[in-house]
Amino acid sequence: MSEHEPLGPLSPDFLESDFFGYQGMLDDDEIEVVLRTRRFLQDEVAPRANEFWEKAVSPVHLMPQIAELEIAGLGYAFDDRKASRKLLTGWLEMEFARVDPSTGTMFSVHSSLAMSSISILGSDEQRARWLPAMRRMETIGAFGLSEPHGGSDVAGGLETTARLDGDHWILNGSKRWIGNATFADLTIVFAKDEADGEVKGFVVEKEFEGFRADKIEGKYSLRAVENADVHLENCRVPVANKLADANSFADTAKVLRLTRGGVAFQAVGVMMGAYERAVAYAREREQFGAPIASFQLISDLIARMTANITASLGMAIRVAQLQGNGIHHDEHAALAKTFCTTRLREVVGWAREIMGGNGILIENDVIRFFADAEALYSYEGTAQINNLIVGRGVTGFSAFV
Repeated sequence: MSEHEPLGPLSPDFLESDFFGYQGMLDDDEIEVVLRTRRFLQDEVAPRANEFWEKAVSPVHLMPQIAELEIAGLGYAFDDRKASRKLLTGWLEMEFARVDPSTGTMFSVHSSLAMSSISILGSDEQRARWLPAMRRMETIGAFGLSEPHGGSDVAGGLETTARLDGDHWILNGSKRWIGNATFADLTIVFAKDEADGEVKGFVVEKEFEGFRADKIEGKYSLRAVENADVHLENCRVPVANKLADANSFADTAKVLRLTRGGVAFQAVGVMMGAYERAVAYAREREQFGAPIASFQLISDLIARMTANITASLGMAIRVAQLQGNGIHHDEHAALAKTFCTTRLREVVGWAREIMGGNGILIENDVIRFFADAEALYSYEGTAQINNLIVGRGVTGFSAFV
């Protein structure tokens, strides 16, 4: 090996951005799933990711092909399939985000948020009713918690209401930033029960009268995720569609506790995508008669990016292990989410810096990752809110207002 030859990946099947070779923690069957998914993303998503982003249209047409990968709902047990490890499901979220965070979010909203809500909070009958078709991706899900006037205060500030009326619940209110809602078959909606003031969860099907989803326009992060304003006007939801174990915000938090760990993996994936393109550019771009990868300032940035990715992936993996062992707490997922998305902002900025002016061209991908990072930084709890959760876990005192 010459002094100018890059070290390269640990093997042809490893990612160069996986500097410590964490992929080796997966077993052979899990690696097969990862490689199958990676090939699909490289062949079918990567060539058109910028097109999806610029057109601000979700690649819904890819749903049947994603279904063929048999990765939807891997974290949940079915009669013919045991639940996969959180390490695998998190790794797959990372693989999607490394190629296209929008496609990854579209899949995650369905497979993680919507399916988790039914799996964790639904009855046996409800799981049997919806999850098999969602696993086959014949039924697509969305998740409706955020509201136009509420963000960080969602635990106590829900304005959407639910009122029991005979054999139906009547829902009124609005939800905002609801990914997939423009085309989803069902949306998980959380609303405050007028009778007891507690947050309840409902499966709202798209054909229900009083339900409407309007696509949010003018969005410049995760543009290929079709976020919607959801309007509920005297929307009648059958009693059978009220999630059996969704009876308080503490129940809702059980879903968020699991999915925040997935956001940490997504953040690592976005870092990897920007990093890989910046490193390739640094090897090829010449200035002053030499590849810029040979310059100390560029090498320093690449080392910093490598450290951020490696540390963040290690933290995401540890949270997945804790989740798998059933000993994780809110503060574990919160720390991983806030740390990884904060490091994400640094990495995408440095990747753009390495590319100079070329970094703002969509054809070079990095500006897409740069913009998409902002959504990951904010959703599923801001850095500040997650830090308060961590502080409460460490000290035992709550600093929430």
